[in-house]
Amino acid sequence: MIIVLRAGATDEDVRQIEETIKGKGLTAHISRGVERTIIGAIGDERKLDENAFEGLQVVEKVLRILAPFKLVSREFKKEDTVISVNGKTVGGKALALFAGPCSVEGRDMMVGIGASVASSGATFLRGGAFKPRTSPYAFQGLGEEGLKYLAEARDRTGLPVATELMDPRDIELVARYADVIQIGARNMQNFRLLTEVGKLDKPVILKRGMSATIQEWLMSAEYIASEGNQKIILCERGIRTYETATRNTFDVSAIPVVKALSHLPVIADPSHAAGKRPLVEPLAAAAIAAGADGLMIEVHDRPEKALSDGPQSLKPDAFTAMVGRLRKVAEAVGRSL
Repeated sequence: MIIVLRAGATDEDVRQIEETIKGKGLTAHISRGVERTIIGAIGDERKLDENAFEGLQVVEKVLRILAPFKLVSREFKKEDTVISVNGKTVGGKALALFAGPCSVEGRDMMVGIGASVASSGATFLRGGAFKPRTSPYAFQGLGEEGLKYLAEARDRTGLPVATELMDPRDIELVARYADVIQIGARNMQNFRLLTEVGKLDKPVILKRGMSATIQEWLMSAEYIASEGNQKIILCERGIRTYETATRNTFDVSAIPVVKALSHLPVIADPSHAAGKRPLVEPLAAAAIAAGADGLMIEVHDRPEKALSDGPQSLKPDAFTAMVGRLRKVAEAVGRSL
């Protein structure tokens, strides 16, 4: 249930309604806009009498959310969410650009790629210190050593860093170094992990599971939001279909669909969707045209030697050239890159 307060509602008005909701055993989530405050009542709505709220002078209207996902729904919040991280944003007119290697493989490599992508227009650095791999014998990441290299790259470039969290037991360690925490496709429905990052005051990238429907994806986002963290960035990275010509099938239609259903920003990861270097740029262009709020691109100085995902990684000079061409696409749809 959503309770929309009239302009001028006081903190005491909000507190009294919040106490009423909590008194019925539900959770109150408060969203303060420029003009109005919205209170979401999450839980068994049958315990609440909407007429009692509608009778209050401070209440403009009461709405029941029909979607199974509540806090992340467009019904709960009409305006697009814009997430700010150390001066960089995700959402709004300017596109976010996450760039860096799939895995952090060493200090010089991470610092060098960080400086390169920063000079090309990246707004965030990405790199995996903990890597979920299909094979237990494949490179699993450098762990805390990799996180330290990411932090050094951030200090040198000024760009916030995003890295993956795989295990709730590592949450304090990863949160100590990361500005944005990524939940990968394999963990999209790791509900314990989602619950734990929901307790953080830190942005979370939630990648779509490789076999997840859009509703399942948004329900996973709801797990995070229901714990209080609504700084969620959705990431379309391709889904598994019967097609084998690409690593995954890039579901470009998911971008406008999700933006219609949810107020959360949506970025696209054409690298993982394609699995092939030549396909990254056309899929990135398609994502921008479809309304994506940003891109996540894998960049490696020696992709032929990369310990993970080399075939889909761009060399720094190719990344620079691609960003230049994508700026024209962004401008054509009223965005900037």
